[in-house]
Amino acid sequence: MSTTPSILAGLIGSGIQASRTPAMHEHEGDAQGMRYLYRLIDLDALQMSLDDLPTLISAAQSTGFTGLNITFPCKQAVIPLLDELSPEARGIGAVNTVVFQHGKRIGHNTDCLGFAEGFRRGLSDVARERVVQMGAGGAGAAVAHALLIEGVQQLTIFDVDTRRAQALADNLNQHFPGSRANAGTDLAAAMAEADGLVNTTPMGMAKLPGMPVPKALLRAPLWVAEIVYFPLETELLREARALGCRTLDGGTMAVFQAVKAFELFSGVQADAGRMVAHFASMNG
Repeated sequence: MSTTPSILAGLIGSGIQASRTPAMHEHEGDAQGMRYLYRLIDLDALQMSLDDLPTLISAAQSTGFTGLNITFPCKQAVIPLLDELSPEARGIGAVNTVVFQHGKRIGHNTDCLGFAEGFRRGLSDVARERVVQMGAGGAGAAVAHALLIEGVQQLTIFDVDTRRAQALADNLNQHFPGSRANAGTDLAAAMAEADGLVNTTPMGMAKLPGMPVPKALLRAPLWVAEIVYFPLETELLREARALGCRTLDGGTMAVFQAVKAFELFSGVQADAGRMVAHFASMNG
């Protein structure tokens, strides 16, 4: 009998054909001598919707998947389908990793850790008195938690659904003292006072080009962070860099959420440096 771990994982989301996640997981699995298969379960390609999520989760569990990563637009919709949540996932209210263990579906969130690691590596010395965040979805919830953990004093959240932005701000203020989060109403005014801008919407992805804020609201002293990583240089980052802004692309978050997810699936510590290097080689 072989003692080599055998892992079958997957990613559920919409429009994910360009995802680097399968390659990151399989490359690290190969390097560690595992049998590691990672499959894309693309709602768009399968002509499915959020309504099919319960069926897909059940199918993955019953066919022997080790676990699943969960991305847009499923990070909050998956929660009612799970048996347990990690403390991080419960606090954030979003799940990006599900592990099937002892017949149970256990939800985790590795996005928060992933963004925080990228922020510490790329923007450790920036001013963080006032920050504007675009987006209050599943990724937005994780990033907002990370920003407050990293010392942002006032986080103003904008979303196309104002109720969702308010709900996220309320959740954050329950977990962090000092009422440091609020739902924004005047983007131009908030941007004029901000030290930094973070985009957590899918705007800027290859399949959803454009910018989450008008170019006219960008200015040189602002730092700008992005979670979209395909393309690595979004229109927002390109315009911000042209003005002289400090920027952080979505690559580090993508890698470090994958590092933690790999460890949750395999039970083995990932080589973060190797995964960073492999990600860079795919985007070279």
